[in-house]
This record gives sequence, structure tokens and C-alpha cells, in this order.
Amino acid sequence: MLFAVRMDVEIPRDLDPEVRADLVVREKAYCQELQKSGEWLHIWRCVGQYANISIFDVTDNEALHRILWNLPLFPYMTVDVTPLAQHPSALAAGEVVT
Repeated sequence: MLFAVRMDVEIPRDLDPEVRADLVVREKAYCQELQKSGEWLHIWRCVGQYANISIFDVTDNEALHRILWNLPLFPYMTVDVTPLAQHPSALAAGEVVT
């Protein structure tokens, strides 16, 4: 199942700098691990914001829920999830347009 997920991050300014640095390092490692597994297909930065829009390909809602709740920065995020379905006007993969 495909999902578009927007993640807006708001780390408290008074959070200990060492704790913040550790969270960011662990978040990056977890994100890259999921990209290598093929579950986190795409990640795009929202320009000028501490936010991203990502595409996940997971088996079900519960799998996405588990992934999101395990993000080290999850406690500091506002998350918006949109399930995706193929659009009837989309070109089929491999189809030639003439």
C-alpha cells in the first residue's frame, strides 16, 4: 500500500543540544534503513520548513503506524497521512504514448 506522509518537525528550542544531536543522528539512520528496505520510497524536503513529504510502500496501515511511531523525532512531529490509489488517468507502467 502506498502512502504520502507529510512530517512537520518542531523540536523544542530548550532541548539539550546533545539530546537533539542524538535524535537527529538516529532519525537519519532509521530513515536510511527504511529506504534501503524499500519501505520508504521517497523523501522530499519542504523548502524553508523543517518538514518533509515522503512516500511509503508498506503492507498495511499497521506497518506504517509502526514505522512512524518508531521515528526518533516522532514525539516532536505533526504527521499527516494520505493513502494513495492509482489514478485512472495515469499512464500504465511501460505503456507507450503516441
